[in-house]
Amino acid sequence: MQELYNIISDPSRVKLDGIEDKYLSDTLGRLKGTAAALVFPVSTEEVSGVMRFAHENGIPVTPRGAGTNLVGSTVPHGNGIILDLSLMNHVLEIDENTLTAVIEPGVFLQDFQRLVEERGLFYPPDPGEKASTIGGNISTNAGGMRAVKYGVTRDYVRGLELVLADGKVITVGSKNVKDASGLSLKNLIIGSEGTLAVITKCILKLIPKPERSLSAVIPFPDLNTGISAVLSIIRANVNPTAIEFAERSVISLGEDFTGLKFPCPEAGAYIIVTLDGRESEVSGNAELLREAAVKAGALDFITLDDPETAANIWKVRGCLVKAVEAVSEQEPVDLVVPIDKTADFIRRVHEVEEKSGMQMVAFGHAGDGNVHLCMVRGNRDDQQWEHDLRQNMTEVYNYAYSLGGLTSGEHGIGVAKRPYYLSSVSPDNLAVMRAIKSAMDDKHILNDHISYLE
Repeated sequence: MQELYNIISDPSRVKLDGIEDKYLSDTLGRLKGTAAALVFPVSTEEVSGVMRFAHENGIPVTPRGAGTNLVGSTVPHGNGIILDLSLMNHVLEIDENTLTAVIEPGVFLQDFQRLVEERGLFYPPDPGEKASTIGGNISTNAGGMRAVKYGVTRDYVRGLELVLADGKVITVGSKNVKDASGLSLKNLIIGSEGTLAVITKCILKLIPKPERSLSAVIPFPDLNTGISAVLSIIRANVNPTAIEFAERSVISLGEDFTGLKFPCPEAGAYIIVTLDGRESEVSGNAELLREAAVKAGALDFITLDDPETAANIWKVRGCLVKAVEAVSEQEPVDLVVPIDKTADFIRRVHEVEEKSGMQMVAFGHAGDGNVHLCMVRGNRDDQQWEHDLRQNMTEVYNYAYSLGGLTSGEHGIGVAKRPYYLSSVSPDNLAVMRAIKSAMDDKHILNDHISYLE
């Protein structure tokens, strides 16, 4: 590993001992790996040099950004190299003529969104963790609350500069809107969790910033009525930006965690909707939304005209995983089912919860069927927790699959969800993916241990 000092120009950016635990895990900190080196490159050339060295010597490499993932994708293995890209954090260009930006992978989502909005532009992908990096968002194809209208990260990636496993540097995609020129290598990388290449530059699509954004809290007597109303809201053609759901018991955890309060505490569940666009469009759609919600059984329709009130509501919604974590260790799940099956899935979750005695906190993106589920440990000892968790996870995943659902909507597979993914994917599909992995990473050094591609 001493060779790394010849590749990285500043020796303070190479750590061969005393690697902090945070670099050996993910944001939950429960899975801990091992590594022989931690490096902080600041250029494509340095990344290329590190990868060339690793490839020549068969050394495993684990790329990482802010480490905010929830499935162990940044947990290293063996005597490998942690490639931390957090210092590659510069916005290189904002091109208002092509509505694109060129940035490095370590730029924080929240900083990038703030910067482009100051220029009257908009980067819509909106995962819950705003202190994540854009490179990490691309590596997991992060979605978030605005996916129902604007789509996910994949829809805003025009091109990427990549360092391959052997150190070669290539560019895939471009600033162009259309591209039917060969295989879409760019789309292979998006969502690949660092298993195929290292992202060193990102070309991102921007759009004009909406003139107005308006949120509304819609309380319902119970979750089934609320989820059923979502289809009515979508059919009302109000073009919602976000449609979130949460039961009252879940919101109470968020209230306790933040000290903030939700309106209509007698409700059994809430749907939170955001509209954006031109002023006249938002006002008209808000009235249509109100009519659809009331007709579908809403107890009230509360518009959040005050920006501070709206921010507080979204703060409670955004902290729910952390609110659960503050009470007990939990295992986060982000499976996805067809939107018309969401209520069926939540109903089964409650049945499993009652049968097993394990608390299961469910909330999520009602507009796209992405259910966030926290399996709560409670006072179980290690052996009981491991047994009950595996049994209950298997049951809810299998039911989701029976509805036509998938293992992950936005967190990825990583280490934690690998067995559940492998139980559902076709062997033929796996064979194709593994062939692609071997073609791009012949020595299987890039995040191989966390993947299903080894």
